[in-house]
Amino acid sequence: MPRFYLTTAIDYANGDPHLGHALEKIGADVIARYRRQCGDDVHLLIGMDEHGQKVQQTAAKDGVAPQAFTDEIAARFQAIWSKLGISYDQFIRTTESHHKTGVQALIRMIAERNPDDFYERSYTGMYCVGCEAFKQDADIVEGKCVLHPTRTLEEVEERNWFFRLSKYQGFLQNLLATNPSFIEPESRRNEILGLLAQGLDDISASRARLDWAVPFPLVLSNGETQGTYVWFDALPNYLTGTGFPDAGYEARWPADLHIIGKDITRFHVVIWPAMLEAAGLPLPKQVWAHGFVQLGGERFSKSAGVKLDLGEAIDRYGADAFRYVLLREVPFDSDGNFSWERFEERYTSDLANAFGNLASRAIAMVEKYFDGVVPAAARPDAELDDDADVAAYHAGMNGSRGWLLHEGLAAVSRMTARANEYTAATTPWAVAKEAARTAELEQILASLIRRIARQTVLLAPFMPTKVEAVWTQLGAPGTVAAQRIDALAELEPAGWRVQKGEGVFPRPAPPTAPPAK
Repeated sequence: MPRFYLTTAIDYANGDPHLGHALEKIGADVIARYRRQCGDDVHLLIGMDEHGQKVQQTAAKDGVAPQAFTDEIAARFQAIWSKLGISYDQFIRTTESHHKTGVQALIRMIAERNPDDFYERSYTGMYCVGCEAFKQDADIVEGKCVLHPTRTLEEVEERNWFFRLSKYQGFLQNLLATNPSFIEPESRRNEILGLLAQGLDDISASRARLDWAVPFPLVLSNGETQGTYVWFDALPNYLTGTGFPDAGYEARWPADLHIIGKDITRFHVVIWPAMLEAAGLPLPKQVWAHGFVQLGGERFSKSAGVKLDLGEAIDRYGADAFRYVLLREVPFDSDGNFSWERFEERYTSDLANAFGNLASRAIAMVEKYFDGVVPAAARPDAELDDDADVAAYHAGMNGSRGWLLHEGLAAVSRMTARANEYTAATTPWAVAKEAARTAELEQILASLIRRIARQTVLLAPFMPTKVEAVWTQLGAPGTVAAQRIDALAELEPAGWRVQKGEGVFPRPAPPTAPPAK
């Protein structure tokens, strides 16, 4: 059984999960569920990034210990992922003892293999607590970080351990030249190539006066012990999550796919590969950087006050509808906008009126005309156009052209529209009035149930709960999640006993005030 190890960025423990977090986790979950239905042994890792100056300051402001602060936030994140049906296999926290051991082991491995890669240096720079990073002039506009314009940059002067990142510039340029799919989509790769062309600076690997951190395992010449810089703590979670440095971690490492936001590509495509190369460890196979979700054209940001209550948004139409509409509306390779008006339009058109209505009508007609048993009939030529959309679905979902989940959903939507057009064109309710046309009616309804069953399997990674209800109403065997998504050609519903239930996608009530705050 092929292994497939994918990860998301671990979320920083400084507030509640927002729509941007949800986009990434839902997207990763869809890929994980798709790969499971293709027969892969999947391991999905998500988690929390809990160290750093920002957490330490926020916890102190709230009058609680950092560990208690992060425990409470981690619980809130896990509750939302449960509500959204995120089927993660592992939830890692950087405060776990094994992770700390692994981070220190990786740093020692680098130091032993390349003794000159860590060196002491005094440094003065502008530090953004929001990014947990020193900022270059290009990242500062009117004295503010471009990503956190409401935060005041801090001028920091201290003596730290530095990592000789500049040494790996040629290695990274060669990596992207010989393996261009290492970072996708192409727009993100071009950004990194531009960054590399400007030349790399060495980076701080430790921080002074930072208690809330993994202790940096190397001691400065003056005897001072410092805390590990938060990115040298956070990035190794993908590795420590496999059990590193204990024996057997190689069974899962390297990761097949890192899914991250476009704002942290530099850390994952420059710093992380350089760290692994310095340690003599294999690199992940690919990094995929999705875009931002915007609300009214503004990026979601706690500090800027642009937010939406995620729990209330999920409750509005349920987790499955939320998952579907978000990935249908927001391209997984670029930025996208979220609005309740567009959400309701998409829910009504795609789910209530198209797929939901198609399933309800077809099941009702099989009950009425064939006592609930799906007839056996040859596949009509009208179904052949679906084959191209099944291929398009896989092309959007399997990574061969990038992780274009929105294209996968668009392909299923075309199949649904075609089935509704077929229903209107063949008028089975009229055919049923003529006894001599029974064979024709059998073919029409068998085709409709077959199409709905296939669409249900294709939609399972996106809406696992709702389509399971449809699968049950179809009288299909087992569970929809157990169906091989790459074996749709063999899916034959003849003999299934349908049972009409409540509509899985009821039409929305009249609009109310949106829950955005």
